[in-house]
Amino acid sequence: MGDEFQSHSDLDRPRRALVTGGAGFIGSHLVEHLLSGGCAVTVIDNLSTGRRENLDRVIEQVEFIECDVIDGFSGLDGHEEFDEIYHLAAAVGVELVLDNPIESIKTNINGTDAVFEYAIANGSPTTLIASSSEVYGKPGTSVFSEDDDLLFGPTSVTRWSYAHAKAIDEHLALAYWHQHKLPTVICRFFNTVGPRQVGRYGMVLPRFVQAAMKNQPLRVYGDGSQSRCFCDGRDVIAVLPKMVRSPDCFGRVFNVGADHPISILELAGRVIETLGSCSEIQFVPYCDAYPAGFEDLRHRKPDLDRIRGTVGFEPKFSLKQTIEDLAAELSQTAIRGGS
Repeated sequence: MGDEFQSHSDLDRPRRALVTGGAGFIGSHLVEHLLSGGCAVTVIDNLSTGRRENLDRVIEQVEFIECDVIDGFSGLDGHEEFDEIYHLAAAVGVELVLDNPIESIKTNINGTDAVFEYAIANGSPTTLIASSSEVYGKPGTSVFSEDDDLLFGPTSVTRWSYAHAKAIDEHLALAYWHQHKLPTVICRFFNTVGPRQVGRYGMVLPRFVQAAMKNQPLRVYGDGSQSRCFCDGRDVIAVLPKMVRSPDCFGRVFNVGADHPISILELAGRVIETLGSCSEIQFVPYCDAYPAGFEDLRHRKPDLDRIRGTVGFEPKFSLKQTIEDLAAELSQTAIRGGS
């Protein structure tokens, strides 16, 4: 399709993009990336988990609508049609989902449906939705492929409500593609990390980095042998426009992440070593960290063959670089008096 940021060949204007959740950790990086490629960008964000300061460097260049996703569409009456929509707004983080399950479920399903309804009523722009590795549930394999069966825990365990909601979002995306020919792309994010991510919703890497910077104990849940694959958000946002602009991605599900696993205990040690911290590692039983019945996956690694073969995705940021950049950003935030 040529240069990924090239304007339509038949229109002498920039591409117009809508980013929901554009003030969030991933969304703000995406907004900057789209602007750097000449896109005109509109952001909808209620700032419940996003932060306006994430857009400080580009706020004068974007159309910013501060409200919930569903309400935000009423402010777009008469707006020029978008060429692409990136739906990143969601209730995220284990702690947030456990503390506010009703709000999380409604936000993740109703907001997504509203995005699709807006899209089909306004030119049917290609619409990308952010899903999650959580939809795999707890399968018997340690490497997750997009066509694997999904295995959820019981509905009595609140933790699985997020996985169910995200799975419904995916079903909606595929249904709108099949029934209304709306070009949709589904991205299952695996442990995306990096600058601007905060630890208040249970995100492990910023939580570790914040503690290490203060030489406080790094709290590792369980024995720390559970493993994850961490991918820098700046690698993730670089591939999203390529997917939106590739017809080969329409109506398909893609794992998006890195495939180099590291245990949580090793991650804690890596953070301490990288930052030259004097922190110690403190083991916390799951029963002291989460409600009774909480289930955690031992291992989680994505199969990346599909995204590599379709758009040539290959993460470039090392975990060491991500840790250093996250620490630098948190230091600057502290200097500015931010949270």
